[in-house]
Amino acid sequence: MRIGCCLRLCVCALGCGVPSIPPQVSGLKIVNGQNAVSGSWPWQVSLQDTSGFHFCGGSLISQNWVVTAAHCLILSEHDRQSNAEPIQVKSISRAITHPYYNSQNFNNNVTPLKLSSPVQITSRVSPVCLASSSTPFPSGTCCVTIGWGKTASPRILQQVALPLLSSAQCKQYWGQNRITEAMICAGASGGTTNCNVSTPVVYSRVTYLCGWIDQTVASN
Repeated sequence: MRIGCCLRLCVCALGCGVPSIPPQVSGLKIVNGQNAVSGSWPWQVSLQDTSGFHFCGGSLISQNWVVTAAHCLILSEHDRQSNAEPIQVKSISRAITHPYYNSQNFNNNVTPLKLSSPVQITSRVSPVCLASSSTPFPSGTCCVTIGWGKTASPRILQQVALPLLSSAQCKQYWGQNRITEAMICAGASGGTTNCNVSTPVVYSRVTYLCGWIDQTVASN
């Protein structure tokens, strides 16, 4: 299970979700991902341990908060082996895991992380907008997920376009009892899709969890 990164970009009063450096996704038939334009996903966070080992990704949602699950992070990184990038390194002062998180089936799999100090907003570091609970994401909507990968762990930030699946399609693949309201699927549904991905991936559904996230951030 992974924290969903299929978030609708929108212009709002807070100025979130609008990259200064436009992303370039060359078509919707990306199989194994492609290198992202440096700085084009300014809310992407690399979670690293004290030795600098990258073990997870996250999303910056404000100057003080990241959504994922981890202990330390680096912002504005594109090439994990480059020392020339203007990165910001922040430690975590508090991690608040959802009270109903289930480690067996990964239900409610979300943890807001409070930073020890605010990030500096730049053209390469800015927050994403969390979709509201009323935001529709119909089946077939193509979203972009980003990260450095889990198996091959490429050093350059990767991006891949994936179509969202309906809950019924997701349950058909993973089983009726494994997919909950707090989850969303993206990838192939077993038939022909615009985005050529063979296995559906399960993410946390931000639209279902955003109320708790907002409440947690506001009260801490």
